[in-house]
Amino acid sequence: MKKILVVLTSHDELGDTGEKTGFWLEELAAPYYVMKDKGFELTLASPAGGQPPLDPKSSLDDFLTDDTRRFESDKEAEQALANTVKLSEVKADDFDAIFYPGGHGPLWDLRVDKNSIALIENFYANSKPVAAVCHAPAVLLNAKAKDGTPLVAGKKVTGFTNGEEAAVELSDIVPVLIEDGLKALGAIYSKADDWAEYTVEDGLLLTGQNPASSKALAEKLVAKLA
Repeated sequence: MKKILVVLTSHDELGDTGEKTGFWLEELAAPYYVMKDKGFELTLASPAGGQPPLDPKSSLDDFLTDDTRRFESDKEAEQALANTVKLSEVKADDFDAIFYPGGHGPLWDLRVDKNSIALIENFYANSKPVAAVCHAPAVLLNAKAKDGTPLVAGKKVTGFTNGEEAAVELSDIVPVLIEDGLKALGAIYSKADDWAEYTVEDGLLLTGQNPASSKALAEKLVAKLA
């Protein structure tokens, strides 16, 4: 059975706004069932281990889907979420692919987390797919290829757009804009209309633009592993 590592943020402060952030529920729930229902074994991990913070906005009625409702009433899923493994204890050799759900949290912790960066570099160097959706492509910004150049340089990628960040009025709050950050490293960044489903696959690197893209991204990852 193929095994996928799902890495969630442990960061819950939205800059200095006094508001809470974390991971985005749909971006975990939709991929979780795409992968689970296809028979993949999932391990959830986070920098701090234990229960990762949920972005409270992502469980508001406007953002609920069949997948999020299923997840919230799924005892096994909730149990896995409450007991994420510490990233420092994860061995890349134990997994076939790595998947990062977004939410604003990863911009603060996973973007600079040494264990996360080392895992990404290890997976990529060993021909294992790396997937990240929405804000999670931030996890790629400090990862390097074997030759020391930025991992995303010359690679086709996508991620949360400047327009989408402006729409949620957080452009001046976040530590980095995904679109600008990827372009600055020489990535070939592309996007669809704001909030439209859009995914990009370039070899082992799979990225999705926003919450609406999370299911399609997981389907691409599953197809790649098959």
